[in-house]
Amino acid sequence: MNISSHLKTMAGLQPYKRAVVYPAGRDKYKRVAYSHLTFLQLDHESDCYAHGLEKAGITRGTRTVLMAKPGPEFFSLTFAIFKVGAVPVVVDPGMGIGRMLLCLKESRPAAFIGIPVAHALRTLFPKYFRTVKTNITIGKRWFWGGLDLRQIRRIPWQSYDAAETTRDETAAILFTTGSTGPAKGAVYTHGMFDAQIRHIKSHFNISEDEIDLPTFPLFALFDPALGMTAVIPDMDTTKPARVNPERIVEAIINQGVTNMFASPALLNRVGRYGKSKRIELPSLKRVVSAGAPVSPSNIERFASMLRDDAEIH
Repeated sequence: MNISSHLKTMAGLQPYKRAVVYPAGRDKYKRVAYSHLTFLQLDHESDCYAHGLEKAGITRGTRTVLMAKPGPEFFSLTFAIFKVGAVPVVVDPGMGIGRMLLCLKESRPAAFIGIPVAHALRTLFPKYFRTVKTNITIGKRWFWGGLDLRQIRRIPWQSYDAAETTRDETAAILFTTGSTGPAKGAVYTHGMFDAQIRHIKSHFNISEDEIDLPTFPLFALFDPALGMTAVIPDMDTTKPARVNPERIVEAIINQGVTNMFASPALLNRVGRYGKSKRIELPSLKRVVSAGAPVSPSNIERFASMLRDDAEIH
């Protein structure tokens, strides 16, 4: 059991369906210009990265910190890490630098893949990263060594045979924000991810034509495995309570979003805006909220924008 097999399956079943859609800029009329990867493209991209990661020494069991912004690289690299059998270590940056550094130190990673700001942090606080042997920069390297993504992405494309990991083998280490106490690293096995994917699909009755707006990056990773299109929101995911509600509504309407995951703070901000503007979101049939208590008034406000048969979980 390797969780990346779900992506390979979807690439075979629906190769040309959009897997990841992300805002790439705005035109002169301030309209959003979107770019995307299909399921086949995402599978091929992760193959290209998997070959490069393996050559760089990131192989089965290698704990690998991944600090990437939500977008195509985040998805491609995550599934590449799964394919080689390495273990991505993902920390919510919203917990603050101090707690984040402690989490990264606790995970004892052997590899570090991140944007330039993340590597600058690693360089400024070396005592937290003494176990790291391999460094890869997403973007331009500044004053540190290692590789960058151009050197990792092996082209032309060649199929990659995913590591034959077991159901009980560690697939990822995901750190919570620690809002109810010290931040905790949750260890996920490939079998746990597989069970979650199957349960989510059956419990919410997710169909093949679903389009998701995941406002929390970790939840976005379920979408390619579920066969859903993931629309990356134009927002700072570390500050959901300060989100621009216009951008969220814009994405839902532009892309015909059917499913959305949102924290109660984001739900509250967008709900207040939508109710005041009498906005309707007819495509949205399911909203999932978690991470903190959701008040009845919060649900009621957001529900005022939805059709009668829509559900809020």
